[in-house]
Amino acid sequence: MDNLNEQFERFIELKDITVKSNGRIILSIPHAIIPADRITACIGPNGAGKTTLLKLLDGLIKPDTGTLSYSFANKTALVLHHTPMIKASTTTNISMVRDADSKINTAEIQQVIERVGLEKLASAPAHKLSAGERQKLCLARAILQKPNLVLLDEPTANLDPNTTEQVEEIIRQFDAQDTDVIFSSHQLAQVQRLAKYIIFIDHGEIKEKGPVGPFFSNPQTQAAKRYLHQELLAD
Repeated sequence: MDNLNEQFERFIELKDITVKSNGRIILSIPHAIIPADRITACIGPNGAGKTTLLKLLDGLIKPDTGTLSYSFANKTALVLHHTPMIKASTTTNISMVRDADSKINTAEIQQVIERVGLEKLASAPAHKLSAGERQKLCLARAILQKPNLVLLDEPTANLDPNTTEQVEEIIRQFDAQDTDVIFSSHQLAQVQRLAKYIIFIDHGEIKEKGPVGPFFSNPQTQAAKRYLHQELLAD
C-alpha cells in the first residue's frame, strides 16, 4: 500500500519513526506515506497515538528516531482538542496569531470572525465561550495563518449537532480552497461524510490505510474489523 505515492499530488513520508514518552513507545511507524492532497481522517481507539501523530506532522514534537519528509513546502496549522484561552475578548484571542505574523491586518481578522460565525461574540470574554464557540475561535486562528495543511484533533468532540455541522462546513471550505486537512475523529459517520482517505492507528502503529469506501466496506486487518464493529455498536 505504501507504493501509492505516485497517486498523491502531495504527501508526507515517514521512515523509521518512534516517539517515546516516559520510556513508553507512543508511536512506531517503520514506513508510511500519508496523502496531503485530500481530506484524510485519522481514526483508532483512545490512546492509540492519533494526537501524537498530528503533533508530529505539525512539527510541535520531534521523533525520537526516524524522519519525516514533505513532498511540498509545508505550512501547517494545528488545532488541538483543548486550547486554553486568555482572559480577553474573542477578537483579542483571535488576534494573537499576529505574534507569529505581523502582516495580518484588522480587516482580515474581522473577515475571519464573520466567516466562522462569531461576529455577535467578538467582544465577549473568550474564556466564557461554549465549547463550539471556542472551536470556531481556534479555526479562525488557523485560517488566519494561511496554512496549506490544517491538522485538527477531534474538531467536533462534545459539540451539539448544529455546531458540528457548522464546523464540518468550515473543514469543507478548507478543502475547497486547496488547504489540505488531516483530522482525528471517533465519529465514524463524520469520517464518512468528510474524508476521502483513512489512517487507522492502533497501539501506536498504522495498522491500515486507504480510501474511505473500501476501508469501511472491507477492512483488511483484524484490528480494524474489531474497531469498526465496536464503534458501530456504540453508535
